[in-house]
Amino acid sequence: MKLKIPPLVVTFAFGLLMYLLATYLPVGYFDFFGRYYVMYFLFFLALLIGVVSLVQFFGSKTSIDPRTPSKVSKLVTGGLYQYSRNPMYLALLLLLLSWGLYLGNAFNTLLAAGFVYYMNTFQIIPEEEALTNMFGKEYLKYCVMVRRWF
Repeated sequence: MKLKIPPLVVTFAFGLLMYLLATYLPVGYFDFFGRYYVMYFLFFLALLIGVVSLVQFFGSKTSIDPRTPSKVSKLVTGGLYQYSRNPMYLALLLLLLSWGLYLGNAFNTLLAAGFVYYMNTFQIIPEEEALTNMFGKEYLKYCVMVRRWF
């Protein structure tokens, strides 16, 4: 793979940018009834999806490190992976959305969209190329059947 920045570091960087934007941008504050309920729901959903997807990888005895797709020993396609090709990244996105709700600045949604763009461009597409090289038609068929995010 071309890029070696761990997704957790990328998520932390976007979270920091969200904090800075919410703190120093004088416009964009929002609030609505149930905002914290939605925030907690997204946070819980992020944890649930993240933990379940990690358990599936550990159960399949394959690598969870996205920086080294060559260490992947098995294509995981069951469980959450039959609905999303990247539930771990989806969990990170939900975590950022929850954080954005906590901060209460509408412009943070732009940073969450930037996170999706960044992950697609610099993480997911190179991973997909590597997995296509490793698993060939089996992976291509999986990509046709299952969406990238949700």
